[in-house]
Amino acid sequence: MVLGSSVLITRCSHLFRLVNAMANRTQTARNDYRCSMERNQGGKYCVRIQVHYPRHAWTLGVYFLASSFDRAMKKLEEGLDFLQRNEEKLWFWGVDRAEDLGFSAEFLKEAGLRLDRRNEFPRKAASLTVAPEKDVPAFALGPMRRGLAESLEMSRAVLAAGD
Repeated sequence: MVLGSSVLITRCSHLFRLVNAMANRTQTARNDYRCSMERNQGGKYCVRIQVHYPRHAWTLGVYFLASSFDRAMKKLEEGLDFLQRNEEKLWFWGVDRAEDLGFSAEFLKEAGLRLDRRNEFPRKAASLTVAPEKDVPAFALGPMRRGLAESLEMSRAVLAAGD
């Protein structure tokens, strides 16, 4: 009977470690991306991205312009990849060395992004969360694309109703 209880204790110990590891996995910090898209007066698509990096507890806002919806989605994917890959550099130059914002702006410009200095972000935005230092999963971009397309259609309908 003693042998049976030691096996039971070993199994319980293993189960406890497994549950503990799963709990830790769900508590890990995840980068939170919010994206909005609208057409400006020139007919270009203005895509705004607001990313919250919880490891450093800071938020960065960027935007870019694109001539078509498909081009905007391609640049969005590239922009998300850039923001995800360069979290540490962006934090270092954007927060830790805040007096040198010129370098941050140049660094973003190389990726086709610009620093968004607007305080408010549209309430209607598509969201995506990604674990730090992980690639943005391609399958996650489909729902984001649909959400952005729907928000554009809704804004067109509101404009059409106002005419």
